[in-house]
Amino acid sequence: MKDRMGNTLSTAKACQKGVNRLKNICADFELWLLRLAGHIPSHTIRLLCYRSAGIKIGQGSRVHMWANFFQPENITLGTDTIVGDHVFLDGRAKLTIGSHVDIASSVMIYNSQHEIDSDDFHATYEPVVIEDYVFIGPRVIILPGVTIGRGAVGAAGAVVTKNISPFAVVAGIPAQAIGERKNKNPHYNLGRPRLFQ
Repeated sequence: MKDRMGNTLSTAKACQKGVNRLKNICADFELWLLRLAGHIPSHTIRLLCYRSAGIKIGQGSRVHMWANFFQPENITLGTDTIVGDHVFLDGRAKLTIGSHVDIASSVMIYNSQHEIDSDDFHATYEPVVIEDYVFIGPRVIILPGVTIGRGAVGAAGAVVTKNISPFAVVAGIPAQAIGERKNKNPHYNLGRPRLFQ
């Protein structure tokens, strides 16, 4: 028996690959169930499903409909954080989202990518941290290893490839600083999320 690179596998390695394949099938099934839960128009029921899958969700935080996840047990949301619809949250490495964070619709947060110059195109993993009072605009893409500082803003459509300083406003591809937030001492609450969304 050979692996995808054409290397001969021992019986033990072939068995281990079979076990890994079964684990991946179970994990994919769990993600499919979470995707189904994302269609339920009730924040309470969705949060119950997400928490039972291992996502740590703080008091008053909400995830709008149609969210998708990888490895939910590595995802943490602080308190009073609102995650928009059609968001993708990657938990293949640790994903930590702080409190009072506003994440708009269709944002994608990744913490794994392929090593394009390696012989086997293997994946690498790096954590992503989004600190308190951050605002992430619609369709922003955040790549592995990024820390977004307290109170920072990612403008719509930005591709964040590097750390963002606290209270910086970034835009573009790749994201570059275009300004700074004036309020350096935010203490607001985001309030009630939209119902049936």
